[in-house]
This record gives sequence, structure tokens and C-alpha cells, in this order.
Amino acid sequence: MFSESVIRLENNNLYGSSDNYKNHLINFRCETLTGFKSRISPARAKREIDCRSDNTSFEQGKINACPFCPERIYSETPVFAGNKRIEIGESVTFPNLFPFSKTHVVTVITKEHSPCSFTKRQIEDALQAQYMALKDTAGYPSVNWNNLSSAGASMIHPHMQGISDDSPSYVTGVYIKKSREYFLKNNKNYWDILSCCEVNSERYLFGDEIVWSANPVPFGEKEIRGYMPVSKICDFSEYVDLLSSDILKIIDYYKKSGHFAYNMTIRFGKKDSDESFKAFVSVIARINPNPDSTSDSAYMERLNFEPVVLTIPEEIGADYRHKCR
Repeated sequence: MFSESVIRLENNNLYGSSDNYKNHLINFRCETLTGFKSRISPARAKREIDCRSDNTSFEQGKINACPFCPERIYSETPVFAGNKRIEIGESVTFPNLFPFSKTHVVTVITKEHSPCSFTKRQIEDALQAQYMALKDTAGYPSVNWNNLSSAGASMIHPHMQGISDDSPSYVTGVYIKKSREYFLKNNKNYWDILSCCEVNSERYLFGDEIVWSANPVPFGEKEIRGYMPVSKICDFSEYVDLLSSDILKIIDYYKKSGHFAYNMTIRFGKKDSDESFKAFVSVIARINPNPDSTSDSAYMERLNFEPVVLTIPEEIGADYRHKCR
């Protein structure tokens, strides 16, 4: 499912002669289906820029100014038609006040502003709310999560974002296109074959209905993917319970590895998709030596390869002339 080439660093003593052999290697990998590429350099982990035993350094943000906290959420967040929000358990879902998609919703996961951990019920309720908000959209829906500022979250209060557009994101579009080509050429579903291969690989983590394994061509640090047996979001609801438990396992693994910030995307095909593409979850750990700043790289940049920027290019010329001439 992927190709690789490995080179050894010229200077064998760069990181000390006692290091494991693999730390002197650079692994270049390419996903066969799509052509997406990744470079893996184990030696870079020696910088130890994101090794923590707890998340106390991430306990940031002014609680009394947070519009997602219970005392402000009903007065400072927008509503759907009929003056309604979706409320399931602790979760509250509403339209994004600053959208960058045709459909863009926010699900606040917890009442607590900065919880140290999540329960299965909290994750399950939030995913179910995302399903409710996106299930009738005509486009290409996805469920997304930026956890903490170093993962690009503009709000510390944990929340998921659901988006849907008439066209898929770049990454999703490539997977859908290549999956269809693969099926037409081989009369087999790529994702069924991939799941079987991953179960029998050293990258396999756990799962049967949803197969979880480390992506061999990672989009980010410790990328883990969960391959689902469905394609469309209308079939997602029956897997929310299982997926909630699985996501907690991934979060727990990240925490034990010293990572508290992460991005997640669950991508789906359209309602009328031919199911040559199947939905899958991508989760990556985020590394940022300064947890007090907000990264400008979030799920759209890291997992969809589509930057979300603030300034219209045509306005920069006039702005430059105004400020610099």
C-alpha cells in the first residue's frame, strides 16, 4: 500500500554512538494510491520539545471571558433556524459565528472550561450532536477537532467543528477519486483490502469493526487512523458509541506519550456516493514548544491540506502602499 526508501545519515556520530541504529535513518514514504508523501526522522525526537507528564501548562485562557462556558454560551453563541441549538448531554451545538464552509457548526463538548480528561459519554454526545447537525447536508461532511491552542484551537474550551461543502477538501477529494479509480481497475474496494493489510501489520493497534493502526505515510506526528465500514454520514450514528471508546484510547495513548494537543478529522463521502470510498478517522499529535501561543495550523491545514487564512490577497497591495510608502 506504500513504497519507501531509507537513507542513513552521513555523520553516524551526530546523535551519539550509543543510539539505536534506527535513529540514524531517514525514511521517505509514498502512499501508492494517492501519491501523498511523508518523511520520517526518528532522530528529531531527541529535541524533546513536547514531552510532558501532565497538561498543567495548557490550563490557560480567561474563563470569565469564554463564550463556551455555561454562564455565557446561551447569550453569546448563534442559533439554528427556530431559535434552537442541539443539546445532548453536556454538549451544545450551534452555527459557527465565523464560518469558512457552506455548513459550519460548533459542538462544545464539556461544561468544564479546561478538563484534564474526557469521559466516553462526553465524546459520544458530542459526536452524536455532530451527526445530527450534518446528516442532512448535501455535500461532503467531516467532523473535526482541534484540541488546545498548539493544535490551532482558537478557544481552549474543548469543541468539535463540523463542516460540509459542495466540493470535498483537497485530501478527501484525492482519496475519493483514487478509490473510485482503484475499484474500476481492480473490481475490489481499496479500503477493505487496506484494513486487512493493517490488521496483519506491525502498525496495527486494535479494533475489528473499526480498524485502528498507525498510518504508514503519516500526515503528522504519531498519526493514527481508524478505518470505518461505512461511507456516508447517514450511516455514522450506529458507530458513534464504539468510536467514542476508541477515540478515548487514542487520547490516552497520546497523553502517556506526553502529547496533550491533537487534531482529528473524520471524513465522509456524499449521500449518493458509490461507496468505493469509505469513511476514516485521522488523528495526529501536535508538537509546539510554546503552548501559550495559538498555532495558525489546524485541522484544515494539517489533515486536509487547505490553508485557512485571514487576508484577501487583493487587499494586500493597497495595504502595503498605505503603510509602507
